[in-house]
Amino acid sequence: MIQAIAKVRILLVFRCFRQPNMRSIRNAGNFLFVVFAAGLLYILSPGNPVVDLFAQHQLYRDKPPESFSKEVTMKFCTAIMFVLALGISGFSHAEGEIVIKFSHVAAPDTAKGQAAERFKQLAEQNTNGRVKVEIYPDNQLYNDNDEIEALQNGSVQMLAPSLSKFGLIGMRVFELFDLPYIFPSREILHRVTDGDIGKSLFKKLSAKGLTGLAYWDNGFKQMSSNKTIHKVDNLKGQKMLIQSSKVHETQMKVLGAIPQVMPLSEFNTALQQGSADGTENTISNFHAQNLHQVQKHLTISNHGYLGYAVIVNKKFWDGLPDDIREALSQAMKETTLFERDIALKANDDALANVIAANTTQVYVLSPRERTAWQMAMLPVYQEFENEIGKYLIKSVAYTAQQVKKDQDAANAKKKSSTKK
Repeated sequence: MIQAIAKVRILLVFRCFRQPNMRSIRNAGNFLFVVFAAGLLYILSPGNPVVDLFAQHQLYRDKPPESFSKEVTMKFCTAIMFVLALGISGFSHAEGEIVIKFSHVAAPDTAKGQAAERFKQLAEQNTNGRVKVEIYPDNQLYNDNDEIEALQNGSVQMLAPSLSKFGLIGMRVFELFDLPYIFPSREILHRVTDGDIGKSLFKKLSAKGLTGLAYWDNGFKQMSSNKTIHKVDNLKGQKMLIQSSKVHETQMKVLGAIPQVMPLSEFNTALQQGSADGTENTISNFHAQNLHQVQKHLTISNHGYLGYAVIVNKKFWDGLPDDIREALSQAMKETTLFERDIALKANDDALANVIAANTTQVYVLSPRERTAWQMAMLPVYQEFENEIGKYLIKSVAYTAQQVKKDQDAANAKKKSSTKK
């Protein structure tokens, strides 16, 4: 019985070595113990010359060599198997902890940074400690340019990159999120990301060895400059800083501006030195990067969306036990609601802080001006409808109509109940 148990445990050991995040892999002492014990079992196997040599010793000359060999082998095997069974218990116990390295490029105090910490708390709590989440914020492990590759090769297990990054790895359908004025409101945005459209986009990531878990918000983007920006014509000839995206480049060119691709961390220096006139960004990023200190004008245009996708290594995710995967999925759902709330608050607070600083004049587009901006950016859709897909773009427009119908019906019901 003991031998059978030990053999089963040995099989479990070799199985656990195929799981890159199990603590047993890091336990070199236990590994060497198993190898040593297995070697002894082989040496003491029936018919081995070592056993025959002991059989010739004078203390056992009164017993036939075959009898001694069998007796010693059985005793030694039983003893070794018992010790080995105890030793393997350490492996079996250590196998219970799964480590998730969650790397991202944002600061810990941002909405993304706070959400990552919330997920860590919920994931470890929901799995009763079987999962350990290690957070690596602020480019500690990888930057924007190499983090997705690191996820694909298994160096980390979880990321939350900008949705714009997927176009750079050949997933052009995700450029849908970069189209100007594609999402008229947060309600429409979340109906898209949480519905069939968002799920269908995540399914496409499997071809790249990735699995999508959730969409997180940063917010809607605004225009800023050291020159007045009220009308579309005001942007002509201005050098505008953008983050890497083919859609963003085309958008600026359509508006008559000159796009300059640059990492967000370098925006402040470029604007301070005068090598660029303005940029586009969410108000939370605008304030966090202290751009209100180097920009005289901020136009509330809400012309674009900046969001993230929480993704995991597909092989890692599929290899998790069903109960662990379910617990982590629930933790991510709760975290996503939390993240969206604090992202909205972060933008509201940032706008209040920018106004209070009194260094940047804030202008809000009128409905007529906003319509003019939308019409001016229509050529961007024509440029990318083949890469993104006409049907996908129309599906978003249809979703927007459905949201409006639902809102109108809810308002009518509310008015009716009020009259009664």
